Amino acid sequence: MNTNWIKNQNGSIYHLGLLKDQLANTILTVGDQKRVPIVSRYFDLIEFKNTNREFICHTGYIGAKRLSVLSTGIGTDNIDIVVNECDALFNINPKNEEPISNPTRLDFIRIGTSGAIQEDISIDSILISKAAIGTDSLMNFYYNEFSDQSLNLLKLFQKEGINLTSLYYSEADGELFKQFSTSDFNTGISITAPGFYAPQGRITRIPSAIEMLLVKYSKLKLQNQKISNIEMETAGIYALAKSLKHRAISLNAILANRITGEFSSDPEKTIKKLIEATLEQILKN
Repeated sequence: MNTNWIKNQNGSIYHLGLLKDQLANTILTVGDQKRVPIVSRYFDLIEFKNTNREFICHTGYIGAKRLSVLSTGIGTDNIDIVVNECDALFNINPKNEEPISNPTRLDFIRIGTSGAIQEDISIDSILISKAAIGTDSLMNFYYNEFSDQSLNLLKLFQKEGINLTSLYYSEADGELFKQFSTSDFNTGISITAPGFYAPQGRITRIPSAIEMLLVKYSKLKLQNQKISNIEMETAGIYALAKSLKHRAISLNAILANRITGEFSSDPEKTIKKLIEATLEQILKN
């Protein structure tokens, strides 16, 4: 067995536990496993269900549109597994484990939750990430085209007293961004954090290495636009998708405003609104 692309005994890819024909090329990603059946209940037909580790996949149809909804778990470490293994199912020859000559383009559509870091972004609204800044280290391990932008970002962050060792910048696919941009959705630039507590400015019993992190984030401007929200997957999805010539978009249910301290009184209702709005936009195109 080759240890680069590990297979299970049934030939499925190691972590996701999927075969190629079990996955659609339009993939809705959700962090929470429990959100998979909430999305797939909108399918007219579910042809396949699978559970392996934290990765649950339901594949089916809405009308003639074939879709998969796949749980990723939390963080860009899991995104590294999900995006690469989805790509491998379609674009790595299983016999010699080499890239195929005519790769299939996949669409990754993140249906996620997030916290706003600007006072004027309303609780229970929907926000599309036009771009994302990764404060994790994922892209340090890949050849990428973000290096110049990363250096500029580091300097910008350092001016605000945010001393990090690495950053990367990645954008949503332009076609998908245009498709999902409606008057009902806000747009913004997201921060992707490598953790939930101190990396997102929360206070624990361990002293923070960067004081007033959220306030500093909220004052940053990139391309004359303030940073809008903070979450844990988008930058990794965008960067890996672009590097692999796939398309990606991240849609965020704003459940909290970290600056005002507000939290949604009915988060499940807001997530339901996001799911329905996402599927509506997919089916329009």
